[in-house]
Amino acid sequence: MVAKLTDVAELAGVSPTTVSRVINNKGYLSEKTKSKVQKAMQTLGYKPNNLARGLQGKSAKLIGLIFPNISNIFYAELIEHLEIELFKRGYKTIICNSQNDPAKEKEYLEMLEANQVDGIISSSHNLGIKDYNRVEAPIVSFDRNLAPNIPIVSSDNFEGGKMAAKTLQKNGCQQIIMITGNDNTDSPTGLRALGFSFQIPQGKIFKVPNNLSNIRREMEIKSIIANNKPDGVFVSDDLTAILTMKIAKQLKLQVPEDLKIIGYDGTTFTENFIPELTTIKQPIDEIANLIVDVLIKKIKGEKTSKDYVLPISLLPGGSI
Repeated sequence: MVAKLTDVAELAGVSPTTVSRVINNKGYLSEKTKSKVQKAMQTLGYKPNNLARGLQGKSAKLIGLIFPNISNIFYAELIEHLEIELFKRGYKTIICNSQNDPAKEKEYLEMLEANQVDGIISSSHNLGIKDYNRVEAPIVSFDRNLAPNIPIVSSDNFEGGKMAAKTLQKNGCQQIIMITGNDNTDSPTGLRALGFSFQIPQGKIFKVPNNLSNIRREMEIKSIIANNKPDGVFVSDDLTAILTMKIAKQLKLQVPEDLKIIGYDGTTFTENFIPELTTIKQPIDEIANLIVDVLIKKIKGEKTSKDYVLPISLLPGGSI
């Protein structure tokens, strides 16, 4: 089995970053630390990779992207915009699909740190604050509270939830509910539910965890609609909104006559292929540009704000 940099770090009792510094002769390190790392490398037969050997303290011009599910249409479109914008600025990307798995997310963080990427963009949050706080590379978050010192770029989730509820009300809905995932209300995405509740204090909010199988999610949503008999539903993401439209047909409900549905995301895919879905549109290209701008500021050591919130808009469709 080929030894990894993390194996060297564990044997030497140091962090992966320290091992990388020894390899690249970067920063101040005591002779004792250097000796421990070199001994561990010899013991394990570890050979530094070409990237580590070639850097020699220079910028890797690499940015790591950590996302919870790259098959999700919204994340896929955002990643594409980020890659294009970063390439324009002279950076290559390493895409990491954490799949909502804390262990996988931690390994990716350590891998990016060990390869001395110039920066990290993350929208995955299964780890504790200390895991992100210890990373020395500049980090910018999309829609997640990762740590107190990490800037967050997001759309106006609160206003989006409020707009969705208000739109359903304006279209005559009396019995309005919201279906959302297991959002952490401490992160910006949780503000969608708060905006909904602000507009409709009596509105019921149902959580259907994103990590359930499609069959289980379908069963849960079908039960929610059958038992509560809403005439309006705000769904916190477009993919689940599309699934809800499918379930409405199974229940012999006409959309929008019997049930009006509004989603959240407004991707190009939705706009082009599911034009019947009304949704709250996030400005994906502007979000990507802003994330890259903020990250490059951090890489340069310039001051950044903590929160950046971009406006949302209503993308009309036939579902209301």
